[in-house]
Amino acid sequence: MNFIRGVIGGQPSGAQPSGVETIQKLCDRVASSTLLEDRRDAVRALKSLSKKYRMEVGTQAMDHLIRILQTDRSDSEILGYALDTLYNIICNDEEEDQDESEDTAAPVSAKSKNVAAPEDTQKRQDDVGAQFTERFIQEPENITLLLSLLEEFDFHVRWPGVKLLTALLKCQCTQLQGIILVSPMGVSRLMDLLADSREVIRNDGLLLLQQLTKGNAAIQKIVAFENAFERLLDIISEEGSSDGGIVVEDCLLLLVTLLKNNSSNQNFFKEGSYIQRMKPWFEVGDDNSGWSAQKVTNLHLMLQLVRVLVSPVNSPGATSSCQKTMFQCGLLQQLCTILMATGVPADILTETINTVSEVIRGSQVNQDYFASVNAPSNPPRPAIVVLLMSMVNERQPFVLRCAVLYCFQCFLYKNQKGQSEIVATLLPSTIDANSISAGQLLCGGLFSADSLSNWCAAVALGHALQDNLTQKEQLLRVQLATSLGKPPVSLLQQCTNILSQGDKLSRRGSRVQTRVGLLVLLCTWMSNCPIAVTHFLHNQDNVPFLTAQISENLGEDERLVQGLCALLLGICIYYNDNSLENYTKEKLKQLIEKRIGKENFVEKLGFITKHELYSRAAQKPQPTFSTPEHMLFDHEFTKLVKELEGIITKAVHKSSEEEKKEEEVKKTLEQHDSIVTQYKELIREQDTQLNELKEQVASLTSQNEQMQTTLTQQLSQIQQHKDQYSLLKLKLGKDSAVSGQAEGAQENGLQLEELTLLRDELEELRRQHAQLQTQLAEKDTLIASLKANGERSGEGSEVETAELLKEVEALRVQVRSQGAEISTFQSERQELQRRADSAAAAAVSVVDAGAVSKVAELESRLSAQTADTHRLQEELRSLSDSRASLEKELASATSTAAILQAEKSKLQQEVSESKKEQDDLLMLLADQDQKILNLKQRLKDLGETIEDEDDLDARDQSEEDDEEEEEEEEEDE
Repeated sequence: MNFIRGVIGGQPSGAQPSGVETIQKLCDRVASSTLLEDRRDAVRALKSLSKKYRMEVGTQAMDHLIRILQTDRSDSEILGYALDTLYNIICNDEEEDQDESEDTAAPVSAKSKNVAAPEDTQKRQDDVGAQFTERFIQEPENITLLLSLLEEFDFHVRWPGVKLLTALLKCQCTQLQGIILVSPMGVSRLMDLLADSREVIRNDGLLLLQQLTKGNAAIQKIVAFENAFERLLDIISEEGSSDGGIVVEDCLLLLVTLLKNNSSNQNFFKEGSYIQRMKPWFEVGDDNSGWSAQKVTNLHLMLQLVRVLVSPVNSPGATSSCQKTMFQCGLLQQLCTILMATGVPADILTETINTVSEVIRGSQVNQDYFASVNAPSNPPRPAIVVLLMSMVNERQPFVLRCAVLYCFQCFLYKNQKGQSEIVATLLPSTIDANSISAGQLLCGGLFSADSLSNWCAAVALGHALQDNLTQKEQLLRVQLATSLGKPPVSLLQQCTNILSQGDKLSRRGSRVQTRVGLLVLLCTWMSNCPIAVTHFLHNQDNVPFLTAQISENLGEDERLVQGLCALLLGICIYYNDNSLENYTKEKLKQLIEKRIGKENFVEKLGFITKHELYSRAAQKPQPTFSTPEHMLFDHEFTKLVKELEGIITKAVHKSSEEEKKEEEVKKTLEQHDSIVTQYKELIREQDTQLNELKEQVASLTSQNEQMQTTLTQQLSQIQQHKDQYSLLKLKLGKDSAVSGQAEGAQENGLQLEELTLLRDELEELRRQHAQLQTQLAEKDTLIASLKANGERSGEGSEVETAELLKEVEALRVQVRSQGAEISTFQSERQELQRRADSAAAAAVSVVDAGAVSKVAELESRLSAQTADTHRLQEELRSLSDSRASLEKELASATSTAAILQAEKSKLQQEVSESKKEQDDLLMLLADQDQKILNLKQRLKDLGETIEDEDDLDARDQSEEDDEEEEEEEEEDE
């Protein structure tokens, strides 16, 4: 213990031991001591020596320190010392090394302190750290042990563990990522660090996750699904968003790492509605003065995060989905507010322009919104106009002008509406003399004295024509007033005039840049536009200028101009409609062959793709150049060159006969295509008709089946009613008979009384009938007498006659009524007579009155059943009528099916014709086989050895037989 205390702080007596010896003794003490206090003091001493004697401590003490981590888990203090010692051994932190050297090294002069450490010293330190890291991770259990220690809540264990794991990741990132990835709950344990209430551990946890997620998509996905986005956004909000400190920067760096080039995490970020939480970051007030450096850094990273989600390198579906969400949640509107705000730092403004560019790129809704944004000026101007004013202003920063060009390109990307609006500002009918338009700014930049403005304006105008034939033709109408007293010239002619003047014009910047920009514009304008080619060739000076430029032997700087001139001349050949006799395709190719040479022309055309800046521009849409002189190529133009180079080369080498044949083939193919298209349309129409007929047949068939089932059900119901009626009839007959036999003996006396009553009633009815007959006879005699008196009186008074007639009519009515009563009484009498006769005939069995009532009830039921039967018969008739109508519909469907069968027979006939054609092909193949056999026979006759297929098959069969025999022999042995 005295020795350890002496090493740590006390002054030892006697000779001072060397550092190596001290470390060796301390390692022995750690390995052999049984007391925890002794081991703790030894490890603490090793920690104090680990920075100065890094190599020695690492070489001798690493294994002992790892063993301490395994065995002394119960003591947090010794664990903290061991982890700190391992961190000092592995860490390559230059600042800590410098601090340690100032504390421990001997005093040196001020001059020597200011001398920087050599690069080889730092490299040697990095190598030492990498060696110890590799040694530590040779056993994956060490990493598992370290991850388990991170679960300890004690600050003196958890914080050194986080720092140690971060240092290990810095030295051997890939290998350590693989170990953590396969470790159970490894990433989850590290994610718990973000929830630690101690800010030091949480902030170092952020640095650890930054190192862990670098370049490993699998770990990035796991971290994202461990709710990393939610926690990081909460930390950013707690720290003050863009006004926060270095912690916000670390969170944003981690978010960028998790989302960049990781489509799964991007989709998860969007689906989790985290884009909506980014909107408050970009709320900038009116007073934008005095931005701190940390705020600029934070906002710059926030803009980068937005660009990661809508980058052109992402899948189109994911990009468009994020763009839609950003518009719906108001994020795009907030970015446009920053774009038009005052006092925003230049680099933030530049990055905001780039961000808005990618948010609107290819999204029609976002592009339309951007077109409607106005700058807060008096009078208000569109944001596009304000940005173009910055682009053509040579006093603006170069990076800002590049950003505006990129924004304009993204606004016009796949936006034909925007292209037409830009071109319309150049047309004579829409020019407003009182306001500045985008077209006027582009023309001003195209013909200004600044070469960079020329190039930017030419490329921007080319994007207004990209893949839009209508606007290419519309731009031919643009007329420019060059000077007073001279007639206006077309925009195309003015471009060729400036191009032909070349070195005569004074330009600030690169003259090659101006010419390249104009050639890029002309190539974009004239490609796939024969009318523009005709206008260009109509000027007699253009073709000689191009041939002269291509044929000359110029320096390295002019090679690109020669290549672009060759491309423009090739476009004039390929898209030539031969409307000008002097400059047809054939004459232009003859001119190339005579003046330039085809091989030389193709060689000059290849100068474009061989240029060093071509491949850089072809990588991504955003123009990123280190200096203005390097701005020569545009991304979309590189795609056009790639498309046209091979086509133009073939067009130049083709002869007139080949072109004629190709044109004939094209015409034939077009005719065939038109015929095939017509047949396809006819087949589609027939197919639709056939499908409709099939649907009709199916519906009719289903209706018929439904009707048949309904008819069957109703017939079964009728049969059931019939059966029920028969059963009721039988049941009622049996009930009446049984009841009559059972009650006959008991009610015999009552039946006799009833019989006498019926007889008395019958006699009374007969007497009333006789009285009525006598009354009727009296009335008849009275009528006859009245008639006789009337004839005798002859000429009686009209009043008496009328009264008599009334009495006669009354009597007649009374007679009729009494006759009706008589008839009813007679029917009742007959019924009573019948009942009396039946009662008399059944006197032996003596049917009682109760039975008669039951019979009456049964008869009423029978009548009801009869009515139901009639009703069912009526329903049956209606069903038979509906069945007849269904049979008619079925007959029509059958006729339709016959028509379809006729069409089917036609199709079968076409199939048979195709089979005949196949048979003819088989005959041709047979003839070919016969020819091949003849040729083989001739070769055999000439002495050549040729193996027939039969010989090969026989040889293969013999070899197989030999193998089988050998196997059988082996089995027998």
